[in-house]
Amino acid sequence: MTASTTLPPLGPPPAVAAAGSAPRRRRRTDPALIVPGVLAVLLVLAALAAPLLAPYDPAAGALEDRLLDPGVPGHLLGTDGQGRDLLSRLVWGARPSLVGGIVPVVVATAAGTALGVAAALGGRVLEQALLRTLDVLYAFPGILLAIAVATVFEPGLTATVLSLCVVLTPAVARVAHTEAQRIRTAEFLEAARVAGAGRAVVAVRQVLPVIAPTVLAYASSLVGLAVVYAAGLSFLGLGVAPPTAEWGAMLDELRPSLLTHPWVAALPAVTILVVSVVFNTLGEAVRRRTGLREDVR
Repeated sequence: MTASTTLPPLGPPPAVAAAGSAPRRRRRTDPALIVPGVLAVLLVLAALAAPLLAPYDPAAGALEDRLLDPGVPGHLLGTDGQGRDLLSRLVWGARPSLVGGIVPVVVATAAGTALGVAAALGGRVLEQALLRTLDVLYAFPGILLAIAVATVFEPGLTATVLSLCVVLTPAVARVAHTEAQRIRTAEFLEAARVAGAGRAVVAVRQVLPVIAPTVLAYASSLVGLAVVYAAGLSFLGLGVAPPTAEWGAMLDELRPSLLTHPWVAALPAVTILVVSVVFNTLGEAVRRRTGLREDVR
């Protein structure tokens, strides 16, 4: 009798799947997840609808209207040092700021998951080579590594995205590797190997469905951090540069007015803080909802 070459069902056997999805049994409404989730969606929609929501051209200003305080008729949030409407610039600034926060997380999640799974399933030599390389990157403070990478490129949104991809990928890879390593000797994986499945097939069909909830939960908690890092790079002149509306660049432009017009100068900083809190709260709620363990963070 010859062994069958039919692969086992996608993912772990029912008993393992049921155990791994235990936290999902709670279906009651969770305000800690819904409220930041709705706010995050509204932020993205506001960025997409910037041409409709912004009352003025974000690059157009009048020197006679410079540094108007919030609440002035016609300028709800006041104006900057060049007389440009701050509400319009904050709305338009959401586009590069959110791109700089979300796109690196998406890319790092894909790259980090691939590297982590490859390290767990690729044999000891490949595992040690990948992990030691990632550890070198992970050892650097995130913002310093981002600055170092960003200086290689021309300042702009591309430099921001690439630098943050390098910063975030090792962290995601560690989580993916930890989860893949935990199940790499499981019986359902051995059954797939006996059935003739190669490493790539085992990784895609058997491992990814099991580790995906944990990896995605962890990745969701990185968006707020990425938004702050992206703003920090622009503040230092390594990211999006003026006159393009971007929250970090706006904060740098308004910094000289902090003592004379503190409410105006603080608006970009408050916006960055609020957005980062929204995404951090959402990420923490997703982490709790999916049962992400503390030892994989």
